[in-house]
Amino acid sequence: MLDVTGSISNLQWTTEHHFLHIQARHEFMRAIAVQFELAYSDFRAIQMALQLDNQTDLLEKVTAQYNEVFQYEMAFVRGGLDEFDNQFKGKIDQYQT
Repeated sequence: MLDVTGSISNLQWTTEHHFLHIQARHEFMRAIAVQFELAYSDFRAIQMALQLDNQTDLLEKVTAQYNEVFQYEMAFVRGGLDEFDNQFKGKIDQYQT
């Protein structure tokens, strides 16, 4: 299997950092969008490694979890706290899960 340890660490750090940023009600910053894009690249590297290693069950699980987190992050990247609140007001606990 490809070594994706760095991609896993980067993806984990980014998703946790972005959650905490939104939870603290910090405004959108350009760096968040850049990190969001880089995390997507890390996610795709992880997917590729799992596909090449025929780990379909884990691939499906990782993809489903990423897709859930992606919805929250995309709302924030697309329109800051206003867009996040528009779509997910009162759902910060679900996002954290």
